[in-house]
Amino acid sequence: MASDWKGKVVQLGVIGAVAGASFALGNLATHQVTGVPSSAAPIPPASTPAETLSTGVSSERPSPASVLGPNFIADAAQKASPAVVRIDTEKVREVGRSPLDQFFPEFGLRLPRNFRERSAGSGFILDGNGTVITNAHVVEGVDKVAVTLNDGRKVTGKVVGTDPLTDIAVVKIPAGANLPTVPLGDSDQLRPGEWVIAVGNPLGLDHTVTAGIISALNRSSDAVGVQDRRLEFIQTDAAINPGNSGGPLVDIYGRVIGINTAIRADGQGIGFAIPINKVKEISASLLKDGRVIRPYIGVSMLTLTPELLQQLKDDPNSGRLPDADKGVWIRDVVKGSPAARAGLRADDIILAIDDKPVTDAKQVQDLISARKVGEVVSVKVQRNNKIATFQVRTVELSQTPVS
Repeated sequence: MASDWKGKVVQLGVIGAVAGASFALGNLATHQVTGVPSSAAPIPPASTPAETLSTGVSSERPSPASVLGPNFIADAAQKASPAVVRIDTEKVREVGRSPLDQFFPEFGLRLPRNFRERSAGSGFILDGNGTVITNAHVVEGVDKVAVTLNDGRKVTGKVVGTDPLTDIAVVKIPAGANLPTVPLGDSDQLRPGEWVIAVGNPLGLDHTVTAGIISALNRSSDAVGVQDRRLEFIQTDAAINPGNSGGPLVDIYGRVIGINTAIRADGQGIGFAIPINKVKEISASLLKDGRVIRPYIGVSMLTLTPELLQQLKDDPNSGRLPDADKGVWIRDVVKGSPAARAGLRADDIILAIDDKPVTDAKQVQDLISARKVGEVVSVKVQRNNKIATFQVRTVELSQTPVS
């Protein structure tokens, strides 16, 4: 998908191939979006499963002395690698007939009418029940899923659910006591500068291990260049490439602390992973309901900053300007949405949600996301230098990237 931003971010989709009845066409099946935002855009052995998805954190933590030997990266990779899988997918695309076929049927008959689009990514086995975690863009909308285990076994996978807003998916493979699993870490405890290891199948090169450090934490989707994702990313300089999608980013204890998902194509050593704590939350919903149920009120928002205000003033196409110099500016209200029905308007400045003061759009989103569908949210706003409070009843969010 493309946008108006500069630069490129690549979701690590994979090596793809499109095969027809009589020929195949190779291509690199990555998904690109534009990258650099403007200032306006705001340990146990690997066979031991994580305790539960609710906590997901291994209780055993080796002492640093036991892991920081000369081969600590190899030791961590050895613990995690058995649970890392290759995911091959196939999607059948139908090609319409040419209008010229009626005049030249002998040529038309030679052309394939269905194309098989093949691609590959990575994932990891979470538990002995055959739960595999990967990226949504690896398996969404495909017709076939084949999972190859580290030991070479090949099994059929079934997509349980995907969540495009976080790019997380759950696939099921046949359960078995001999399935290797990997423990989960706690991404809330990470620090920039910590060693991390990426394991996966980049460019079709199975069982590839690369290492680096955590370059930064809490990168917003706008900063990464993947708009409207409901999460913040781990930035790493561990080498990741197309095909790494869905594979684990692990710590020096061999615990998964993130899922590799995107790279900056216009830079070197700039990759991004989804924090494992977000994966625990989303995968639990997918396993329970097959989807993620989110509350929705129907506004698009921007956090007001001096940089944003200056850019809006300098841009002749920006239209109206907010009547405030800080706070959360409602840029638009979706017609017919709960917010519109409650009386919220574009250009309102959100001051508080349920009497909790807010200063940025993420706070608003987090507070609304914490409510259940159908509950009433109190929204305090500033409008024309006056304060007003509106009661907004949430509805379920479809796969629409608004709050």
